[in-house]
Amino acid sequence: MALYQARVFGIVQGVGFRPFVARLAARFHIYGSVCNKGPYVEVFAQGDEQDVHDFLTAIEQEPPERASILKLTRESLSQPESYQDFQIIESAKEKGSIFVSPDIATCDKCQTELFNPQDKRYLHPFINCTACGPRLTILDSMPYDRERTSMGEFPMCPDCQAEYDSPATRRYDAQPVCCNNCGPEVYIIGDETIRGAEAITLTRRTIIAGGIVAIKGIGGFHLCCDAANDKAVRRLRQLKHRPVKPFAIMAKNMTTIERECIIEDGQQEMLTGHQKPILLLKRKSTGQIVDSVAPGNPKIGVMLPYAPLHMLLFTYPDGLTMPDTLIMTSGNPAGAPICRDDQGALAALADFCDLMLSHNRKIRIRADDTVMDWLDGQPYMIRRSRGFAPLPFMLKDDWQGALLGIGGELKNTFCVGSDNIFYPSPYVGDMSDLRTMQALRETIGRLTELLECKPQLVACDMHPRYNTVTIAKELGLPLFPVQHHYAHILSCMAENDYDEPVIGAAFDGTGYGTDGTIWGGEILLADLAGFERLDSITPFRQAGGDKASREGWRIAVSLLHDMTASQDKTRELVQKLQLCSDSDLNAMFFMLDNNVNVIKSTSAGRLFDAISAVLGIRKSSTFEGEASMYLEFAAQEWQDEHPADLPLPGVTLNTEQIFRSILEQRLAGKDCGKLAYLFHVQLAQFIVAACVQARTKTNISTAALSGGVFQNHLLTELTTAKLKQQGFHVLRHSLIPPNDGGICLGQAVAAMYHLNQK
Repeated sequence: MALYQARVFGIVQGVGFRPFVARLAARFHIYGSVCNKGPYVEVFAQGDEQDVHDFLTAIEQEPPERASILKLTRESLSQPESYQDFQIIESAKEKGSIFVSPDIATCDKCQTELFNPQDKRYLHPFINCTACGPRLTILDSMPYDRERTSMGEFPMCPDCQAEYDSPATRRYDAQPVCCNNCGPEVYIIGDETIRGAEAITLTRRTIIAGGIVAIKGIGGFHLCCDAANDKAVRRLRQLKHRPVKPFAIMAKNMTTIERECIIEDGQQEMLTGHQKPILLLKRKSTGQIVDSVAPGNPKIGVMLPYAPLHMLLFTYPDGLTMPDTLIMTSGNPAGAPICRDDQGALAALADFCDLMLSHNRKIRIRADDTVMDWLDGQPYMIRRSRGFAPLPFMLKDDWQGALLGIGGELKNTFCVGSDNIFYPSPYVGDMSDLRTMQALRETIGRLTELLECKPQLVACDMHPRYNTVTIAKELGLPLFPVQHHYAHILSCMAENDYDEPVIGAAFDGTGYGTDGTIWGGEILLADLAGFERLDSITPFRQAGGDKASREGWRIAVSLLHDMTASQDKTRELVQKLQLCSDSDLNAMFFMLDNNVNVIKSTSAGRLFDAISAVLGIRKSSTFEGEASMYLEFAAQEWQDEHPADLPLPGVTLNTEQIFRSILEQRLAGKDCGKLAYLFHVQLAQFIVAACVQARTKTNISTAALSGGVFQNHLLTELTTAKLKQQGFHVLRHSLIPPNDGGICLGQAVAAMYHLNQK
């Protein structure tokens, strides 16, 4: 008779792991116990030596679908206890790395029960089981047990308690389990007497009539209306002051998505899986979703219902016929965090909607929807949040310590580092808003508490005036500033668990450089110890302060002015290109000639804005990245329409020459779509040439691509292909965003390396 002690590390809490182990024990005739210790699940297994071996092997090879095992250790005990059965015993907290499950979409079995009139949870808006339901967003502390969640406020009825206690049921040890008799309720904010079925029907009726409804979900509120009703969508745009930025939609089912979008290999599995992100799909011209959902955009962000309440919005026995596509956009004013409670929704969303549908299950941590693109048959993350955060990255390095990477100023997420394990947070937002700053403070406090992490230092950006740096200083910990673009490259290295030196191409909007200037198109020699700036795009002046980041015509005028060294020639070109008014141009001349409100920059993002303005595609932006995004659309459209007539690679130009080349051809009347494509080709050639030159100097043949500009599919594909042609091993992102939503991981890794060099 053998007795082993095993410890299982990973996402093994909140995913039905202990019941799974108990069922395996019965299958292999094992006696012993399983206990959730917080950092790991502990298993004592007593039985025949081969049975115990097979039992532990099955734990590793057949885990529950929602589990993620990072490591399993096993130790033979010399003095075996005499177990008489196999038991799930009470959770017992121990110190160590904690693994918190993200929220899990409603499973197929629960969805079937939801619409079964004979089931006790028929039409229950909070149906869940061991394999699905909220996790992170309802969690107070670890280990993950009901009394440490916001479901602790809802005592189970006898029937639910019996299912919770019985290993024979799908709800064995399911912490959020509840039913219509004992669970949370939905209601209308402002008239709480309208509850349950009446509230859902009123919500459906409002949407059908063309209204806008705020709906509380798992991680916060959404704003919802009919995605096939142009008037309703335009009204929502007007109310949210969001002229063209795409809205995400929720589709009733895969049949609806297939009607509206082109599905590539692997995308259906992602759409229907347990994470259910918003996935950017190519639109069909024959679809019913109105153009105003994503004006001029060849793609649309689509997700399937991931919570029971969403499913009930589409299907309910009230005689109403609902649309099968709904706008489901984050419920927040521009710049503010997503609303998570009634008070916040009343203050922030009342002017945006006709009705508010809420519920009384408290949200402990906000979690916006994850947004994901698709590149070369793989996920390509844009915003990492619900369903993915805080899934950790475990690196191979033998590090010890605890710290915080506080993240970027835009698209903020932060990262908790514990030894060699790094937990990126859900999406927080842009730090220009005081409400988002407060949300960052709150979420840092709650997540570090959940992960039982007491940071020794905090990594932050080098920019002295960032609000994230202000919050980092408030924590009272030693600061470890990390240069913005170096953090981008480290985030790409960490995602790929790569710790050898790389040539990093970090291309984005702006980041504070070590020389006090604004960087944004950098070629770095980087490793865990530090970096060297090897090359950059040609530095250029930009006038207009913060407005220049939103008004690409200002960048174009600045480049024209310095290229021609003549006000008269610049004025002539500006008038031909219709870039701005005479009064605006005169103001620009004053700033440029007197060096007032002028900075020097190597920003690749601003170069995209300037080219977009010169080509007449977008002279200004109403949201971050708009000008460069529509420049990519124009290039992609031209490429798709001219597969046999693509420009051949020519002489490699520096970025100043690229701008001049595009300008001259634009003035000569060349097709703007072709020039947009040519710009992408030439910029990719520049990046590759710079990497080749860096390899000559360093003898390094691994290149890492990061930064918001690499959200651009066309540039990423062109650059990757050309680098591989030159013999480079290319590291790219997949499940960490290349934009500023990913730099927290790079900051944390830099700080952890530093901490372990002392």
